Amino acid sequence: MLRAADGKGTTDDRGILCCRLRSDGRYHDKLYVDGGPSTTGTVGHLRMEGREVFKHAVTNIASVMDETIKAAGFKPDDIQWFVPHQANRRILEGTAKKLGVPESRIVMTLDRHGNTSAASIPLAFDLAVRDGRIKRGDLVLMEAMGGGFTWGAVLARF
Repeated sequence: MLRAADGKGTTDDRGILCCRLRSDGRYHDKLYVDGGPSTTGTVGHLRMEGREVFKHAVTNIASVMDETIKAAGFKPDDIQWFVPHQANRRILEGTAKKLGVPESRIVMTLDRHGNTSAASIPLAFDLAVRDGRIKRGDLVLMEAMGGGFTWGAVLARF
């Protein structure tokens, strides 16, 4: 849960420090759902061009993560934990490698939750807080990529 709180306006504040959101509709056909109650009255099916999604995901996610970190006045080494959307291991590893982040600082829950879409970040974050990895005061960078080609990152101090 999030709530408003007063801060000093410095990087020592707790809460969301920086957020970047991106989209590129030119690639909407690479990852989308072909239905839904509001459009077709059906559940719809996920449609994805895996190789294209992987290529764009690693590039776009690493870029927006780096931009978010720098915009907040930090370096990747300053971040204690990276909590990514749990898309798949190859994307997580590729993004980490591109940013120079050791896998030991990435919260991965694919073995427990798999790709649970929008729920994967809060599930992974909650697990890492409960098991003691993420502690009060830690800098945590979260990222996601989704259908229609949208992606973003949020840097927060827990």
